[in-house]
Amino acid sequence: MHPRGGVCARVKEDDMKKITATDTLELSIPERIQLVEDIWDTITAKAYSLELTEDEKKIIDARLERYHQNPETCSPWADVHQRIVSG
Repeated sequence: MHPRGGVCARVKEDDMKKITATDTLELSIPERIQLVEDIWDTITAKAYSLELTEDEKKIIDARLERYHQNPETCSPWADVHQRIVSG
């Protein structure tokens, strides 16, 4: 049993059976949720190895510069989130 209560076992990638999206539909809802959590864990474990492209870095730098020039035109995350969830 998985430490978080699921049924997916940790196995080496070489030992894993290849499954399709259709195959996952045969799993119960809790098993599918656990599968997604397990997949997410493998992504976050290697997130440090993701690098931004030069174009992405330029976009971030430009946005940061615009923010520094006009911080009053920006909104805190809490305000943005509230606008999104309130429709």
